Parts: sequence; C-alpha cells; structure tokens
Amino acid sequence: MSSAAIRVLVRRDLLRFFRQRSRVVGALGQPLIFWLVIGGGLAGSFRIPGAADVGYVQYFYPGVIALVVLFTSIFTTMSVIEDRQGGFLQAVLVAPTSRPAIVLGKTLGGVAIALVQALIFLALAPLAGFSLGAVDWPITIAALLLTSVALSSLGFALAWWLNSTQGYHVVMSVLLIPMWVLSGAMFPPQGAHGVIAALMRCNPIAYSVAALRRGLYGPAYPAISAQVGFSHSSTALELTILAAFALGALALAARLCAKRT
Repeated sequence: MSSAAIRVLVRRDLLRFFRQRSRVVGALGQPLIFWLVIGGGLAGSFRIPGAADVGYVQYFYPGVIALVVLFTSIFTTMSVIEDRQGGFLQAVLVAPTSRPAIVLGKTLGGVAIALVQALIFLALAPLAGFSLGAVDWPITIAALLLTSVALSSLGFALAWWLNSTQGYHVVMSVLLIPMWVLSGAMFPPQGAHGVIAALMRCNPIAYSVAALRRGLYGPAYPAISAQVGFSHSSTALELTILAAFALGALALAARLCAKRT
C-alpha cells in the first residue's frame, strides 16, 4: 500500500474542501441553523423528566455535532463522483497505486475535514451550557474519530457505487438523514413509539450521539442517562459499536472499490 498516494489524496481533499467556501459554509452553517432554530423553538416546551436542569438547547447540542460530521462526510466524499467525471480518478486507477490506498486516502481526507469542522463547532459549547474544562475529551475525540471514519467510509462506498451527484444526494438524504433523526439527537428514546425506540437502539449513529453526550456532560451523565440516552448503555459499549460500524463501513468501501472501476 502506497503511503505517498494516501498522503496525496488526503492533502488534495483538504485543499479542495477548504478552498470551496460553499462547502465549508454548508457543512457548518446548516447544523448551526438547525441548532439555533429548532433548539430555540423548542426551548420553552421541551422538558426531560428527571433532568430538569437540561434544557433543549443543551440536549440538542451533541446531536448537532454529529450532524456536522455527517454533512462534512457527505460534502467531502461526493468528490469521488466529481473525480470520476473529471478524469482524475481514472488517472489514479492506472497509476501503480493499490485500491486500499485509494479507499484510505479518500476516507482519511474526509475524516480530517470532519474532525476539524467538529472541533470548530465544539468551540460553541459554552453557549449550550457546557464548560470546555469539564468535557471528557478522550471520550469526545474517540466518538468523533470513529463516527467520522464510519460516515466517510460509507460516503465513499456510496459515491463509488453511484454515477451522479444528484443520485448521491438522494441516497444520502434517504439513508443518513433519517438515521440522524432516529439517533436520539432530536428526542430521547424514552417516550417514543415502540417501533421508533427499537429503531433507535439498532441505529449506530445513536451510539455516536450517546457517546458525545457522555463526553460533553462528563461526570453528570450517569445521573441523566436514563432520561436522555440508553439506560443500559455504557462508554465501552457505545465506542465498541461505533468501532464495529467504522470497520464495517471501511470494509464495504474497500470491497466495492475492488470490484468496480
């Protein structure tokens, strides 16, 4: 596997993304609008039983960070389709570069961008009532890293399989946006319809949001876990599920890349 090829692909995606201001604004601006509008709109009417100190703006914030990672992954891996249409991908494929190097290069480029965007958004944590000094950073960074690997790999797999950016957006909207909505980002599984609650417990992104919430709440999380997350969950379980999700998505991307030119 060529490490030089991986570095070139990562660097190319970083430069390409941050030079296109519309993508930067879209990846950060849309989640910010969601947080301000939905969080502000429901702030006065949403109450978590047994967790009166947690307002909706604070409850919604970890889910919005996951949304930043999701949107960044979508915008970044869409470049696979653009590279194919522009001829760059064909040039890479005929070069002495292995398919796994292409998968890792494109995926790690998306991961790097997603982490930068998420960390920028984390600077707004005090506005949501979180103290940056109280954040459990190892849990938070681990959750962000695994989530970005999973979503970037899944985005690469879909972009490699599809032939148009329009089809890519449709599939991502039908697949990933509902997964995010059913992640516990907007409402907790407690009180949801039985089918919805079951879907939430089977949703790997739900464990990303739960881990992020655990990292942001810090020592206070166990006291409110039954109200805002999965009462029988734990940090180890959440990160293990995220790691399995990331490895599975990466394996899918590598398999599709090996099969199709």
